Amino acid sequence: MPVFDYKALNSGGEQVTGIIDADSSADARAKLRRQGIFPTEVRESGEKVDLRSDLALSRLLHRVKAGDVAVFTRQMATLLSSGLQLVQSLNALIDQLEKSPLKRVIIKVRDDVNAGKNFAESLRRFPRVFSPLYTNMIQAGEAAGALDVVLERLADLTEKNVKMRNHIRSVMVYPILVAFISVAVIIFLLVNVVPTITSIFAETQQALPLPTVILLNISDFIRGYWWVIILIAGGLYFLFAFWKKGPRGRFFLDRLKLRLPLFGPLIRKIAVVRFSRTLATLLSSGAPLIESLGIVRNIVNNTSIAQAIGKAIEAIRAGQSVAGPFRKSRVFPPIVVHMISVGETSGALEAMLEKIAQSYEDEVETSVSAMTSLLEPIMIVTMGIVIGYIVLSILLPIFQMSQVVA
Repeated sequence: MPVFDYKALNSGGEQVTGIIDADSSADARAKLRRQGIFPTEVRESGEKVDLRSDLALSRLLHRVKAGDVAVFTRQMATLLSSGLQLVQSLNALIDQLEKSPLKRVIIKVRDDVNAGKNFAESLRRFPRVFSPLYTNMIQAGEAAGALDVVLERLADLTEKNVKMRNHIRSVMVYPILVAFISVAVIIFLLVNVVPTITSIFAETQQALPLPTVILLNISDFIRGYWWVIILIAGGLYFLFAFWKKGPRGRFFLDRLKLRLPLFGPLIRKIAVVRFSRTLATLLSSGAPLIESLGIVRNIVNNTSIAQAIGKAIEAIRAGQSVAGPFRKSRVFPPIVVHMISVGETSGALEAMLEKIAQSYEDEVETSVSAMTSLLEPIMIVTMGIVIGYIVLSILLPIFQMSQVVA
């Protein structure tokens, strides 16, 4: 279906712009008038997208960032709490989104709502943008008549998740950059510098030290068989990617991640934050405990922890407490299980889960900073050792030649 850009006047006489999907220009004008908007200019957009097709939107949806969804959620909560109706709020945000990929999604959501569908059902048509957690909370809010309150909680949850993810990424930029530069410098030395310098030694026909021979063999292999290295690395990568997609491979890797000496504790803390905050938000929104745990199981991003949550769901259905199954699984730290037990006993499980999330979020930030502080000197020392070996391998023959001359 064609997409049309339009300029129009709203009921207050203010000029508005936007996009709309329609079969023709006349149909677009008719749709705008039904929405209380009076078009002054309607022209077909250069990009034709079928907004009714999830497949046609697939190349747009992957560009919708979590931060955009967080901003949309916060603005929706503000508009609804100020007294605007759902469709009015969606229209206001459509005008504001301008050329964002999210705009086309919201247009279709608004059209579905106008057609009689509920908000959650309309959002579920775009699972790449709105997660099951998001749509289930919206559904609970609509059923309870507290959509604005649920959107506020969703906005808080989404913003905190985005903040934590961005913090981790920003802190890891420097170590990754140092590692990339280190590898590039070492390859440059082996491919360009080492052969040039060591060619001088070949003319002397003198026996070279073992470190120099090893360095020359490495350099010759990289220069002569670089394509073999790329093929092997690419093949191993695709084999690994295929293996880790399987249930056994993914479970093995996820369990291994939790046992890594440096990254394991950090991954576990991030999982605790995600589990606690999401479960607290769902329970506060009125979702049932079993259903909430089922949603959380799908978003922890670790099959080992998800398996433990699945066993906990079965145990709770059998009449056990919430904390008991987690205590047996040992996937969460004992203090977390103890706090869950206290919250369950006191009837303040949601508040206790929020405290757990806040506490471990602070620990995640501290751990990330400490880890990067530790990684930086390790990478610098490693690079120094490798480059030192290259320099030493080049200098050893020079020392031998100077002794012979003397």
